[in-house]
Amino acid sequence: MRYVNGMRGSVMVVVVASAALGVAGCQPGGGGADVAEGVTPSAAVSSAADSSTPGAPKSGSAGSGSSTASGAPTPSASRPAPAASAPASAAPAPGGSAATCSAGSLKATSRQAAVRPSGTGTGAAVVEFTNVSGRTCVLQGHPTVAGAGNGSPEMNVPLTVKPTGAAASVKVAPSGTAWVKLTFVQVQGEGDGYCESGSAPVVYPTMVVGLPGSGAHQVALDDGQFAECDDTVTVTAVSAVRPS
Repeated sequence: MRYVNGMRGSVMVVVVASAALGVAGCQPGGGGADVAEGVTPSAAVSSAADSSTPGAPKSGSAGSGSSTASGAPTPSASRPAPAASAPASAAPAPGGSAATCSAGSLKATSRQAAVRPSGTGTGAAVVEFTNVSGRTCVLQGHPTVAGAGNGSPEMNVPLTVKPTGAAASVKVAPSGTAWVKLTFVQVQGEGDGYCESGSAPVVYPTMVVGLPGSGAHQVALDDGQFAECDDTVTVTAVSAVRPS
Protein backbone atom coordinates (compact mmCIF):
# COMPACT_ATOMS: atom_id res chain seq x y z
CA MET A 1 0.00 0.00 0.00
CA ARG A 2 2.86 2.39 0.68
CA TYR A 3 4.17 1.84 -2.87
CA VAL A 4 0.72 2.46 -4.39
CA ASN A 5 0.31 5.74 -2.44
CA GLY A 6 3.69 6.89 -3.74
CA MET A 7 2.59 6.21 -7.32
CA ARG A 8 -0.61 8.12 -6.84
CA GLY A 9 1.27 11.11 -5.46
CA SER A 10 3.62 11.10 -8.46
CA VAL A 11 0.73 10.95 -10.91
CA MET A 12 -0.96 13.91 -9.22
CA VAL A 13 2.22 15.99 -9.40
CA VAL A 14 2.54 15.27 -13.14
CA VAL A 15 -1.11 16.16 -13.78
CA VAL A 16 -0.86 19.44 -11.86
CA ALA A 17 2.37 20.42 -13.64
CA SER A 18 0.84 19.64 -17.06
CA ALA A 19 -2.23 21.71 -16.27
CA ALA A 20 -0.08 24.67 -15.22
CA LEU A 21 1.93 24.45 -18.47
CA GLY A 22 -1.28 24.29 -20.49
CA VAL A 23 -2.71 27.41 -18.80
CA ALA A 24 0.54 29.37 -19.28
CA GLY A 25 0.58 28.42 -22.97
CA CYS A 26 -2.93 29.87 -23.44
CA GLN A 27 -2.04 33.31 -22.07
CA PRO A 28 -1.25 35.84 -24.85
CA GLY A 29 2.10 37.58 -24.53
CA GLY A 30 3.31 35.36 -21.70
CA GLY A 31 0.50 35.78 -19.13
CA GLY A 32 0.58 38.57 -16.49
CA ALA A 33 2.03 41.33 -18.69
CA ASP A 34 -1.29 41.59 -20.53
CA VAL A 35 -3.11 42.49 -17.33
CA ALA A 36 -0.45 44.88 -16.04
CA GLU A 37 -0.18 46.91 -19.24
CA GLY A 38 -3.52 46.62 -21.06
CA VAL A 39 -6.32 46.80 -18.47
CA THR A 40 -7.41 50.27 -17.33
CA PRO A 41 -8.16 50.95 -13.66
CA SER A 42 -11.87 51.10 -14.50
CA ALA A 43 -11.70 47.65 -16.15
CA ALA A 44 -9.83 46.24 -13.17
CA VAL A 45 -12.52 47.52 -10.80
CA SER A 46 -15.19 46.03 -13.05
CA SER A 47 -13.43 42.62 -13.01
CA ALA A 48 -13.17 42.69 -9.21
CA ALA A 49 -16.88 43.53 -8.94
CA ASP A 50 -17.75 40.71 -11.33
CA SER A 51 -15.71 38.15 -9.38
CA SER A 52 -17.60 39.01 -6.18
CA THR A 53 -20.98 38.48 -7.83
CA PRO A 54 -22.40 34.95 -7.64
CA GLY A 55 -22.25 33.27 -11.06
CA ALA A 56 -20.06 36.04 -12.56
CA PRO A 57 -16.95 34.98 -14.55
CA LYS A 58 -13.68 35.06 -12.62
CA SER A 59 -10.88 37.52 -13.35
CA GLY A 60 -8.81 36.39 -16.33
CA SER A 61 -11.69 34.38 -17.89
CA ALA A 62 -13.25 35.17 -21.26
CA GLY A 63 -15.93 37.28 -19.51
CA SER A 64 -13.46 39.54 -17.63
CA GLY A 65 -13.15 42.02 -20.51
CA SER A 66 -9.37 41.67 -20.84
CA SER A 67 -9.49 40.07 -24.31
CA THR A 68 -11.90 38.76 -26.92
CA ALA A 69 -12.22 35.12 -27.97
CA SER A 70 -9.75 35.77 -30.82
CA GLY A 71 -7.16 37.21 -28.43
CA ALA A 72 -7.57 40.85 -29.62
CA PRO A 73 -7.90 43.41 -26.78
CA THR A 74 -11.36 44.87 -26.27
CA PRO A 75 -11.87 48.67 -26.40
CA SER A 76 -12.03 48.81 -22.59
CA ALA A 77 -8.64 47.08 -22.34
CA SER A 78 -6.86 49.21 -24.95
CA ARG A 79 -8.28 52.62 -24.02
CA PRO A 80 -6.44 54.58 -21.29
CA ALA A 81 -8.40 55.42 -18.16
CA PRO A 82 -10.30 58.73 -18.41
CA ALA A 83 -8.94 61.60 -16.34
CA ALA A 84 -11.04 62.91 -13.48
CA SER A 85 -13.48 65.59 -14.65
CA ALA A 86 -13.16 69.14 -13.37
CA PRO A 87 -16.23 70.83 -11.85
CA ALA A 88 -18.81 71.75 -14.48
CA SER A 89 -18.36 75.46 -13.82
CA ALA A 90 -14.67 75.33 -14.68
CA ALA A 91 -14.44 72.40 -17.09
CA PRO A 92 -13.33 73.15 -20.66
CA ALA A 93 -16.05 72.96 -23.27
CA PRO A 94 -15.82 70.40 -26.10
CA GLY A 95 -13.15 71.19 -28.67
CA GLY A 96 -10.86 72.85 -26.15
CA SER A 97 -12.81 76.12 -25.87
CA ALA A 98 -13.19 77.84 -22.50
CA ALA A 99 -16.25 77.20 -20.35
CA THR A 100 -18.96 79.76 -19.71
CA CYS A 101 -18.13 81.98 -16.73
CA SER A 102 -20.00 80.90 -13.63
CA ALA A 103 -21.74 83.44 -11.41
CA GLY A 104 -19.14 82.94 -8.69
CA SER A 105 -16.26 83.67 -11.08
CA LEU A 106 -17.48 87.22 -11.79
CA LYS A 107 -17.50 90.56 -9.99
CA ALA A 108 -19.92 93.13 -11.43
CA THR A 109 -19.70 96.91 -11.02
CA SER A 110 -21.55 99.78 -12.67
CA ARG A 111 -21.05 103.45 -13.50
CA GLN A 112 -22.92 106.10 -15.46
CA ALA A 113 -22.04 106.10 -19.13
CA ALA A 114 -20.38 109.15 -20.64
CA VAL A 115 -22.66 109.00 -23.68
CA ARG A 116 -26.32 108.99 -22.69
CA PRO A 117 -29.64 110.55 -23.74
CA SER A 118 -30.29 114.09 -22.58
CA GLY A 119 -32.32 114.47 -19.42
CA THR A 120 -31.96 114.41 -15.66
CA GLY A 121 -32.16 110.67 -14.96
CA THR A 122 -29.49 108.00 -15.18
CA GLY A 123 -29.76 107.90 -18.96
CA ALA A 124 -27.25 105.09 -19.49
CA ALA A 125 -24.97 102.88 -17.43
CA VAL A 126 -22.00 100.65 -18.21
CA VAL A 127 -21.79 97.35 -16.32
CA GLU A 128 -18.33 95.80 -16.04
CA PHE A 129 -17.81 92.08 -15.41
CA THR A 130 -14.39 91.09 -14.04
CA ASN A 131 -13.18 87.49 -14.05
CA VAL A 132 -12.01 86.85 -10.48
CA SER A 133 -11.29 83.15 -11.06
CA GLY A 134 -7.98 81.61 -12.08
CA ARG A 135 -9.27 80.32 -15.44
CA THR A 136 -10.19 81.91 -18.74
CA CYS A 137 -13.94 81.72 -19.28
CA VAL A 138 -16.54 82.94 -21.78
CA LEU A 139 -19.33 85.52 -21.54
CA GLN A 140 -21.91 85.89 -24.26
CA GLY A 141 -25.34 87.22 -25.17
CA HIS A 142 -27.54 90.12 -24.14
CA PRO A 143 -28.28 90.77 -20.47
CA THR A 144 -31.56 90.72 -18.60
CA VAL A 145 -32.22 93.75 -16.40
CA ALA A 146 -34.45 94.21 -13.35
CA GLY A 147 -34.79 97.08 -10.93
CA ALA A 148 -34.28 96.05 -7.30
CA GLY A 149 -37.02 97.73 -5.29
CA ASN A 150 -35.57 99.28 -2.11
CA GLY A 151 -32.26 97.76 -3.18
CA SER A 152 -33.60 94.24 -2.53
CA PRO A 153 -33.21 91.60 -5.29
CA GLU A 154 -36.28 89.82 -3.85
CA MET A 155 -38.35 92.85 -4.96
CA ASN A 156 -37.15 92.76 -8.56
CA VAL A 157 -39.10 94.59 -11.23
CA PRO A 158 -38.07 93.13 -14.62
CA LEU A 159 -37.50 95.77 -17.27
CA THR A 160 -38.49 95.29 -20.89
CA VAL A 161 -35.20 94.65 -22.71
CA LYS A 162 -34.52 95.83 -26.26
CA PRO A 163 -31.34 94.08 -27.46
CA THR A 164 -29.06 95.80 -29.92
CA GLY A 165 -26.02 94.47 -31.79
CA ALA A 166 -25.02 90.90 -32.61
CA ALA A 167 -24.13 88.57 -29.76
CA ALA A 168 -20.73 86.88 -29.81
CA SER A 169 -18.65 84.87 -27.33
CA VAL A 170 -16.09 86.94 -25.43
CA LYS A 171 -13.17 85.16 -23.74
CA VAL A 172 -12.26 86.76 -20.43
CA ALA A 173 -8.85 85.93 -18.99
CA PRO A 174 -8.24 85.91 -15.22
CA SER A 175 -8.54 89.52 -13.96
CA GLY A 176 -9.86 90.48 -17.41
CA THR A 177 -13.11 92.36 -18.04
CA ALA A 178 -16.07 92.50 -20.41
CA TRP A 179 -18.86 95.04 -20.62
CA VAL A 180 -22.51 95.68 -21.45
CA LYS A 181 -24.23 99.05 -21.80
CA LEU A 182 -27.74 99.80 -20.54
CA THR A 183 -29.58 102.78 -22.04
CA PHE A 184 -32.78 103.79 -20.24
CA VAL A 185 -35.74 105.92 -21.23
CA GLN A 186 -34.53 109.21 -19.83
CA VAL A 187 -36.25 111.24 -17.12
CA GLN A 188 -36.94 114.85 -18.12
CA GLY A 189 -37.29 118.05 -16.13
CA GLU A 190 -36.03 119.10 -12.72
CA GLY A 191 -36.81 117.89 -9.22
CA ASP A 192 -38.77 114.64 -9.36
CA GLY A 193 -38.85 114.99 -13.15
CA TYR A 194 -41.37 113.52 -15.54
CA CYS A 195 -41.59 110.96 -18.34
CA GLU A 196 -42.46 112.05 -21.85
CA SER A 197 -44.87 109.10 -22.02
CA GLY A 198 -46.83 110.50 -19.10
CA SER A 199 -45.83 107.70 -16.68
CA ALA A 200 -44.10 108.46 -13.39
CA PRO A 201 -40.30 108.17 -13.17
CA VAL A 202 -38.95 105.27 -11.09
CA VAL A 203 -35.79 105.25 -8.99
CA TYR A 204 -33.93 102.06 -8.08
CA PRO A 205 -30.95 101.97 -5.68
CA THR A 206 -29.58 98.93 -7.53
CA MET A 207 -30.18 96.89 -10.68
CA VAL A 208 -29.94 93.13 -11.15
CA VAL A 209 -28.16 92.31 -14.40
CA GLY A 210 -28.07 88.73 -15.68
CA LEU A 211 -26.07 87.05 -18.43
CA PRO A 212 -26.90 83.73 -20.13
CA GLY A 213 -25.33 80.90 -18.12
CA SER A 214 -23.44 83.34 -15.88
CA GLY A 215 -25.96 84.20 -13.19
CA ALA A 216 -27.57 87.43 -12.01
CA HIS A 217 -25.52 90.23 -10.45
CA GLN A 218 -26.70 93.12 -8.30
CA VAL A 219 -24.98 96.40 -9.14
CA ALA A 220 -25.13 99.95 -7.80
CA LEU A 221 -23.95 103.06 -9.60
CA ASP A 222 -20.65 104.54 -8.50
CA ASP A 223 -22.52 107.85 -8.24
CA GLY A 224 -26.24 108.27 -7.64
CA GLN A 225 -29.15 105.89 -8.30
CA PHE A 226 -30.88 104.44 -11.34
CA ALA A 227 -33.68 106.80 -12.43
CA GLU A 228 -35.62 105.79 -15.53
CA CYS A 229 -38.95 105.91 -17.32
CA ASP A 230 -41.31 103.27 -18.70
CA ASP A 231 -39.36 100.29 -17.25
CA THR A 232 -37.69 99.83 -20.64
CA VAL A 233 -33.97 99.51 -21.36
CA THR A 234 -31.88 99.08 -24.50
CA VAL A 235 -28.95 96.71 -23.97
CA THR A 236 -25.83 95.83 -25.91
CA ALA A 237 -24.40 92.32 -26.15
CA VAL A 238 -21.36 91.47 -24.05
CA SER A 239 -18.32 93.19 -25.53
CA ALA A 240 -14.56 92.98 -25.08
CA VAL A 241 -14.42 96.73 -25.78
CA ARG A 242 -15.44 99.20 -23.07
CA PRO A 243 -18.46 101.21 -24.31
CA SER A 244 -18.57 104.96 -23.79
